Amino acid sequence: MKTHRRTFRASLTHEGRWVVAQCLEVDVASQGRTEAEALKNLKEALELHFEEPAATKVPEIRDLSAALPA
Repeated sequence: MKTHRRTFRASLTHEGRWVVAQCLEVDVASQGRTEAEALKNLKEALELHFEEPAATKVPEIRDLSAALPA
């Protein structure tokens, strides 16, 4: 599988004993007990987010509506 590198920015916030890392360019977040662990987990989450889907079953697609604030 061919890959390429891309740099992302992350914001780090502390929530209790956890550090939350959130990607600023893509809606992906993760957490860890340290900043290093949170960033490592975010990197893994981003790699999984961009991984090609490999469905084992054909998905069923449905439409839905949701009430949103005006």
